[in-house]
Amino acid sequence: MKEKVELSTIINATPETLYSAWLSSEGHTAMTGGEAECSMNEGDSYSAWDGYITGTNNKLTPFSKIEQAWRTSEFTDNDEDSNLVIQFKEHEQGTELTLIHTNIPEGQTQYENGWEEHYFEPMHQYFNN
Repeated sequence: MKEKVELSTIINATPETLYSAWLSSEGHTAMTGGEAECSMNEGDSYSAWDGYITGTNNKLTPFSKIEQAWRTSEFTDNDEDSNLVIQFKEHEQGTELTLIHTNIPEGQTQYENGWEEHYFEPMHQYFNN
């Protein structure tokens, strides 16, 4: 059975700021600490965390939702891409970011901790300074 991760957090930034940072090479690198090559165009490929993560922008809804094909170097050649949906919703303390990661290869449960440790924690530090 495929794995699934669903996480939410409140980040001290506007939806516009978070959306733009996620899809910007400079912004993504700055907010996570891992080198990223990103694009704001549907159909374009991206990489993050020094090439550990790669994928494609499937559907972009400005300032509210990003849908991406997503994989890491831990996926085998036979593994399908997983699906990543990032939703941005205005909140009184900034933005509620909801991350839904599905179609993860069976047994690869490390990504839930990875999202917390390598995305949410550095993003909180970056946007609170």
